[in-house]
Amino acid sequence: MAAGAAPVDDTDRAIVAALRADGRMSVRALAEQVHISRANAYARLERLQRDGVITGFTVRVDPVRLGLMTSAYVSVSIEQGSWREVLAVLEQLPGVEKVALVGAEFDMLVEVRAHDNHELRDVVLEQIQAVPGVRATRTWLVFDEWST
Repeated sequence: MAAGAAPVDDTDRAIVAALRADGRMSVRALAEQVHISRANAYARLERLQRDGVITGFTVRVDPVRLGLMTSAYVSVSIEQGSWREVLAVLEQLPGVEKVALVGAEFDMLVEVRAHDNHELRDVVLEQIQAVPGVRATRTWLVFDEWST
């Protein structure tokens, strides 16, 4: 939480949960759902954005309907101290959805989506493995997935 930011309470958490379920919800509907006035909902929403609790609004898509028929998690082992540089390159690669710095036998976990296995192979073997600082990768193909 930023310095001077108000603590997050149960009502704030209810607002965030409602918006995570439906980011296009009107403030009126939001207020009704969390049982507060519209003025209070506006004020809390503005504060949650100002304090960096809510960092933006986005669209969730079905990757298969978008044509991204295959996905994988790729563990990446890197040279010591190179995570910032490796992250900067990985963030720019097409197909890279998420990058997490982890404490495990590897250093990063990367979620990759591609149109087919050939494109996935190219992303992993030709692009990720070519990043300066990457020592090794290991790929886990995703058969199916569910969002919560």
